Amino acid sequence: MPKEFINPPGLNPTNGFTHVVAATGGKTVHVSGQVSVNEKAEVVGKGDFRAQVERTFENLKTALVAAGATFRDVVKITYFVVDLKPDLVPVVREVRRQYLDPDRPPASTLVGVAALVVPDWLIEIEATAVVEG
Repeated sequence: MPKEFINPPGLNPTNGFTHVVAATGGKTVHVSGQVSVNEKAEVVGKGDFRAQVERTFENLKTALVAAGATFRDVVKITYFVVDLKPDLVPVVREVRRQYLDPDRPPASTLVGVAALVVPDWLIEIEATAVVEG
């Protein structure tokens, strides 16, 4: 089995992520942090966190497809959220359920940050995928 999703005993229960993902073989794809911008570098959803999360996942999808991958191939995802507060977490979870396999969610890290490079960006997401060969 090229990818193994492991939630070992002794670690806390998960909600939309897996504690450990082991992968062997295949092609590894690293996707740089994606944000809510369109092909003209215009911010999509300025001031609207949900809209930015949705567009950012769409941009991740575009990047993955360009490398021959899909969200089923993602083994690690990292979220950077500006001014992270508890009420933003359910928004991220709701949107990601539309993209990530709930039976095989990737390893995941959610980080609150003071700012991103562009002040209008509210979230940045990077991913690592392993495409089975």
